[in-house]
Amino acid sequence: MKEILIRSLSGLLYVLLLILCLSHLQSLIALFFVFGIVCLAEFKKLIQLKNIIPYFIFGVLYAFFVYWQLILNTNAGIDEAIQILMVLTIFIELFLIKDLFSEKTTPLFTSKQFILTTFYISSAFVFLVLIADYHENYNPNILLGAFILVWVNDSFAYLIGKNFGKQKLFEKISPKKTVEGFLGGLLFSCIASYFIATFTQTLDFTSWLILGIIITVFGTLGDLIESKFKRQANVKDSGTIMPGHGGLLDRLDSIIFAAPFIYLFLRILHYVS
Repeated sequence: MKEILIRSLSGLLYVLLLILCLSHLQSLIALFFVFGIVCLAEFKKLIQLKNIIPYFIFGVLYAFFVYWQLILNTNAGIDEAIQILMVLTIFIELFLIKDLFSEKTTPLFTSKQFILTTFYISSAFVFLVLIADYHENYNPNILLGAFILVWVNDSFAYLIGKNFGKQKLFEKISPKKTVEGFLGGLLFSCIASYFIATFTQTLDFTSWLILGIIITVFGTLGDLIESKFKRQANVKDSGTIMPGHGGLLDRLDSIIFAAPFIYLFLRILHYVS
């Protein structure tokens, strides 16, 4: 009972902090900068990278893309750079997906460690802020809707998987995840998309439905990829910063991995509308 209470309070604090900081662009930028530093620290520990350079790279990326576009409020010379960062990030994440299906455990050389910390962790927080500033118009409801879809998917995937799950999804990486749980999470994410579209009045239902599918698929893959890193590091959680939940990376792994794909969809949506 005590463990459930601690887990609930810890999760509630995390959700309240996120929602409060969403009300202002500057507070959101500050929050995700702190989140990025914490997730970097936890991930560096997982891959055994004892180097401060990833923090410097994150700071430069964050300052360049976030400050230049959102604080100075200009696209001059930055839009092409964002597209390049998006392509590189998605390219690296596709390789991480490929590695899920490989049974080989290859050591991470320093160059690959830097690539992962840059395009798996650091760039994700840039895209999270850019999602909130979709089409140069700060609208936190889009980012909040994305987080809600992650929470709905995680909750119902767990509940349905625990009660009805039989077919394992990726048993060697995450024994508790099931196909039934994944489909249940997908179903309720699609249902939640309708209510998000209705109450936020940001995107139409079809767009939110597609986002629900994107977030469920790539969020689940992000969860599995982080689980593989933890399994290789022989640890249960990425950290201890959130009592009852583990590390911050454990809570953000789904949205971190899905972020560039969400941003890509929003860009496509803007160009075709």
